Amino acid sequence: MAPPVSAAGRGVTGRAAACVLLAALLALAGCAVTSGQRKPAGPGAAHGADVIGGPGAGLAALRAGLARPGRGPSYYLSLGDSLAQGIQPAPAGNDVRTRSGYPDQLAGRLRGLIPGLRLVKLGCSGETTSTMIHGGICRYPAGSQLAEAARFLRSHRGRVALVTIDIGANDPNSCVLGAQPLSVPGCLYHRVPEIERNLSAILARLRAAAGSRVLIVGMTYYVPELELWRRDLRGRQIAVITDSFAAGVGKLLTARYHRAGARVADVFGAFRSADFGRALRHGLRAAITPPNVTAVCSLTWMCAAPPRGPNEHANNAGYRVIAGAFWRAIMG
Repeated sequence: MAPPVSAAGRGVTGRAAACVLLAALLALAGCAVTSGQRKPAGPGAAHGADVIGGPGAGLAALRAGLARPGRGPSYYLSLGDSLAQGIQPAPAGNDVRTRSGYPDQLAGRLRGLIPGLRLVKLGCSGETTSTMIHGGICRYPAGSQLAEAARFLRSHRGRVALVTIDIGANDPNSCVLGAQPLSVPGCLYHRVPEIERNLSAILARLRAAAGSRVLIVGMTYYVPELELWRRDLRGRQIAVITDSFAAGVGKLLTARYHRAGARVADVFGAFRSADFGRALRHGLRAAITPPNVTAVCSLTWMCAAPPRGPNEHANNAGYRVIAGAFWRAIMG
């Protein structure tokens, strides 16, 4: 995972104009998807991050996809990018898989409801909505993460309690990283509807393979670029703009998940991503650290000293917050 236009300490200042354009595009996209949003159906009908129904409601949603609950093994399938593998920087700075990611922590909590629940992680670092469908980054026997997931779901029909997915954060990067400035607008103009089309195709294939009753939960993203607030005035400008962009991405993703009958874990909200507190009222030159900046520093490796930082991935505490957002979505 590299969340939208992720800085991670590389080439930040050259992306300011692109971030402005991204924010504008996603503002338009957010308006479009909101106006056309339909009520979701199926086990994900409730907007999970909005209403908490308690363990009973969550257990019913998880058991909906199980043919014979309590008889034989049950599975939780985790899909997506590097967050789905619990990636964190090692002491030397290289990214490594861990067992502290949100799927591992969420599975631990879910076993209190479904004893012996087995976690299967298929996530791929750097995965986009396109490569998830067609392959090209990680190697899977079925050719792509989506094909592998569909194969697993078909072969374990009636035994899958939950599917979680985090995807879409990496899609804009190829439009910005190393690109000529004049090529960025056209690329981004086509990328936004491409994300929508790809995500719709991904969810449709997952639903067809899993069946109509399996609980599927997607997520919105936190904003690593908020760390740039601590650097200088330009960094604060980029932090504000990118936060607006991420909010637009969240609306787009949420609408598509709900339309497919999936629930949504509000990770953007769980990281307090929109909470600038009093900082914006006092202007960007004021020496005030907003709550969302404090949160991203405490929940990710963005503010860590080199060589581990700055790194956009969540730390153990951050993955625990993400797992909590999924838990609330499931309990809804």
